[in-house]
Amino acid sequence: MESGFGSDFGSAGGAGGKLDAGLIMEQVKVQIAVANAQELLQRMTDKCFRKCIGKPGGSLDNSEQVSGGPVWRRRRRGGPRGGRSGAAALQKCIAMCMDRYMDAWNTVSRAYNSRLQRERANM
Repeated sequence: MESGFGSDFGSAGGAGGKLDAGLIMEQVKVQIAVANAQELLQRMTDKCFRKCIGKPGGSLDNSEQVSGGPVWRRRRRGGPRGGRSGAAALQKCIAMCMDRYMDAWNTVSRAYNSRLQRERANM
């Protein structure tokens, strides 16, 4: 009797039990892309949490509860507005931080890819 693992592994590559190198490369590329996306999200979450939530705890402190408090004031253009709740200000801070982080990441990524293409063309 043949083990399930051996027969599945051997038949994955098609004719003669050989693995398709192209298929493996595509799977590795997908795994790398997923890992990069997870790392980007983790870094963005960490950075924006530190920027927008000064003192995490069981409840928001005064700077996070009051509209236009120190954490929020640094991130908003045009000064404090009346009527905005602390939760809404915090939500907007996080959204703006994430937007800026993604914009910066996209800019750096485009510049990096452009440079790689120029370097490859010069080889």
